[in-house]
Amino acid sequence: MSKEAKARIKINELLKEAHWKFFDDAEGRANIVLENNVKITESHINALGENFEATKNGFIDFLLLDKKGFPLVVLEAKSEDKHPLAGKEQARRYAQSQHCRFIILSNGNSHYLWDTLRGNPAAITKFPSPDSFEGYAEFKPNPQALVREVVEPYYIVLTQKPDYKNDPSWKSESTRDQFIKNNGLRLLRNYQLNAVKAIQDAARKGKDRFLFEMATGTGKTLVSAAVIKLFLRTGNARRVLFLVDRLELENQAKKAFVALLKNDYQTTVYKENRDDWRKAEIVVSTVQTFLSKNRYKRLFAPDDFDLVISDEAHRSIGGNSRAVFEYFIGYKLGLTATPKDYLKNFDPNNQNDPREWERRVLLDTYKTFGCENGIPTYRYSLLDGIKDKFLINPVVVDARTDITAQMLSDKGYAVLTTRENDEGESEEVEETFVKKDFEKDFFSDDTNRVFCETFLQHALRDPISDEVGKGIVFCVSQPHASKITQLLNEIAGKMYPGKYQSDFAVQVTSWVSDAQQFAINFSNNNLLGSANFIESYKTSKARVCVTVGMMTTGYDCPDILNLALMRPVFSPTDFIQIKGRGTRKHEFTDQITDPLWKKNVEAQQKEKFKLFDFFANCEYFEKDFNYNEILVLPRIGKGAGTGAVDGASTGGVTYTTEGYESTRPDVIKTLREAAVGPEGMRVDRMYFQKFEEQVKADSVAKEKAEAGDMEAVIRHIEENIFDKPEEFFNLEKLRKTLNTDRRVSLREIVEVIFGLKPYFKTKDELLDEEFEKFDSRFMPDEKQFTPARNFFKTYVLDPEFRQNVDEGNFAYILGSHAGGEFLRKLTIELRNKIIEYIKDYVSFNQFA
Repeated sequence: MSKEAKARIKINELLKEAHWKFFDDAEGRANIVLENNVKITESHINALGENFEATKNGFIDFLLLDKKGFPLVVLEAKSEDKHPLAGKEQARRYAQSQHCRFIILSNGNSHYLWDTLRGNPAAITKFPSPDSFEGYAEFKPNPQALVREVVEPYYIVLTQKPDYKNDPSWKSESTRDQFIKNNGLRLLRNYQLNAVKAIQDAARKGKDRFLFEMATGTGKTLVSAAVIKLFLRTGNARRVLFLVDRLELENQAKKAFVALLKNDYQTTVYKENRDDWRKAEIVVSTVQTFLSKNRYKRLFAPDDFDLVISDEAHRSIGGNSRAVFEYFIGYKLGLTATPKDYLKNFDPNNQNDPREWERRVLLDTYKTFGCENGIPTYRYSLLDGIKDKFLINPVVVDARTDITAQMLSDKGYAVLTTRENDEGESEEVEETFVKKDFEKDFFSDDTNRVFCETFLQHALRDPISDEVGKGIVFCVSQPHASKITQLLNEIAGKMYPGKYQSDFAVQVTSWVSDAQQFAINFSNNNLLGSANFIESYKTSKARVCVTVGMMTTGYDCPDILNLALMRPVFSPTDFIQIKGRGTRKHEFTDQITDPLWKKNVEAQQKEKFKLFDFFANCEYFEKDFNYNEILVLPRIGKGAGTGAVDGASTGGVTYTTEGYESTRPDVIKTLREAAVGPEGMRVDRMYFQKFEEQVKADSVAKEKAEAGDMEAVIRHIEENIFDKPEEFFNLEKLRKTLNTDRRVSLREIVEVIFGLKPYFKTKDELLDEEFEKFDSRFMPDEKQFTPARNFFKTYVLDPEFRQNVDEGNFAYILGSHAGGEFLRKLTIELRNKIIEYIKDYVSFNQFA
């Protein structure tokens, strides 16, 4: 059977699943013709008279009619080896001839829905039902109204307080600033206005996807509110979905939108109003809530949201989360604080360099939002914010101990210890540690103590209370966070006798119950109480939050004065987000609760914050900061408060089951020999790069790829590039070089080279993708979702399990195999559907 015929059969099935009714082909009209001219009886939907599928430009593959029998949707079918978008212009001509607003482009595996009144085709995971199209047809956006809408600095204020100009406090210039502050009015700054106008300009050019690259602290939520108002007010959206990737950001976003837009629009958090969320114009949710058991496909229609905004887009649409984002048709806006240009200095040959992975993710994010050239719809960088005096740069405190300085060096930190060899004899063994080993394989309580002492001795003080300014410490792991929290509380108890009762520092990680609420309370200045030093000054009693990965993305706490990296950071995205926690400006006198004191005290504007860098992260990421303060730390074991670990001899090294516990800062120069690992040497990794360059430079391969003919590209590579004397490229060598956890096909390699796929998916990612297709087609009951997914994955990955299922050995599986638990929960009907689907559509070879 040809690939075109296979695609048409799949499309027939998808149409049936979407509840479209096929016309009985008794009169032989509009048949689908397969190879060898064999006709099948499943014809176009609701055929409209004689030769309805014929146009002056050719023949329509499928024509979908509305309830009155009029053309509604043109469906253009391509063969499986062609990209659906290859039929875009042909489908446009057909749609124009039939006066159809909607077009579906499909090759049986991937599909696009195109509302010709709204812009570009949007990827969909399943075909919309006839009822869904009724909703689409009723909504008629007006991009011109969006473009014509006047957006001025008081655009949000007009919603917050429409009559503000009539208030005497506004009319008087002497009281206007206080009036704005008392009423929480938010004026749009020039760069925020420019962001909104950039969307208007892009919409004028027919675009429906937008990306804002704006530094942390520049008011992305305020800009989002302006964009939401713009779309709702001009009738270009009926309802907006605001997606975040963390719980604290969900509450933060709702709070902001209520404060900014409540007089015109209702905001709700989906999980708090599962039954009546449709009453709200703005729905806020974590992407995880929508993704759980594929809830987004079961409870929502693709047209429920006409504008989807993805906060921290490179995170909230990563991996499986992208399916949620792409499910909803309409306008899409992505927000990110991570500039793509930040990744300009990295070794592309080093696949283990986290910056290479980050680069691919970011490039994919830009592509998702229609910015393939790497230029966002609007950009306002950290340096722009600093230049315009809206943001502040840190004072970097580059602090390295004897041990960490050696761990950061090329040779690393070397120690000698005694172990038993295979013969039971004691022998000296040399071990070398680098920065990534800290608090994983190498432990030093003295080093942690010096970190904490240095942080507290040199931290910026609160300008009102003179206590240690609020700070966040980022650790390697949750056990490390527990140690650091304990040390900070011990040292603070000695520095400030009687002021703290082990509540100076608080661990905020997933191990700690109410950790999310702790983060919120810290921002609201009431974590474990407030006003510890001065009764009429509201500031959190707890001064430092100790975390690992929380409190990074989007966490809003403008009075932060100190950040500490007591860990190496390898992700540039994480580094930028962590640094961004301190860049916001803040007026500390706003926290004074005594009106008389507040009236007479001098302004105390936040002008700087400190970034304590104990692992040369700034140097690693090659940022051009002025290191205004470089501290020379006391040698470990000789500074105040340091000493030997209990139970260890001074100056010794103790080996534990968890790793090495060092009690001395000895400098040992070593030469470490190690076998080349599975990632290979650099010359091995360059093999793929050379292949990629050669394929891209090949004019025939490039021409066929641009035409969407991947099969022709593959044939050309096999015949003209593989096994030639210059490099002897072949598929097996390429697979070894790529070091993936599965067998990558040549087609996948070609698709990555030509940018059709951002990277090589792991076995688990690919399996999730395959199950997504099954789930979209059969939509099992939510109670069956988890056992169905587990059965699907196990059947594909476990040959023994598959064989026993195929042979009907269910008693053995239920009694002896781990898969018995979810097999027991699965209905026989659903089990058989899964097996049939996998055998028809899933290739086991790609998971080998």
